[in-house]
Amino acid sequence: MRLEYFQMLDGVERLDLDLPTLVASAQVPETSPVFEGHFPGHAVMPGVLLLETMAQAAGYLMLASDGFSRMPFFAGVKKANFRAFVPPGADLLVHATRVHDGSGYAVVDTSILHGGKSMADACLIMRSVAFPNTALEQHVRSEGTRLGLLKETHA
Repeated sequence: MRLEYFQMLDGVERLDLDLPTLVASAQVPETSPVFEGHFPGHAVMPGVLLLETMAQAAGYLMLASDGFSRMPFFAGVKKANFRAFVPPGADLLVHATRVHDGSGYAVVDTSILHGGKSMADACLIMRSVAFPNTALEQHVRSEGTRLGLLKETHA
């Protein structure tokens, strides 16, 4: 996890396009400027960044389902629950399961676990559109390769 670059996921552990579901790993860094103010003497991962982590898992599930042909954007939150504090250094598993898809939108149930314990969960709305430019498409494909969703190609 590289908080300052919004790279929230470290790798994809499991992908099942039949369900469709994705499980990703993410390790919260031990130190980050984010923790200096959130909170002094009691560092915890901000809830908004946990939400972003779940949205990225949902997005990569959609990318994998669509063959990386369309760009998913985080469009809304139907509900979200933050169940426990996530400390620096925590190893997380991030689950995403698409429960509805249609008209360019998807509903994805997501959750974050640490040591088998539920830390957060959310029902997210994602919107899928054509890639707005090739630079973004190349970046997303590069991240898909880093996460293990795409194979590296050599020219």
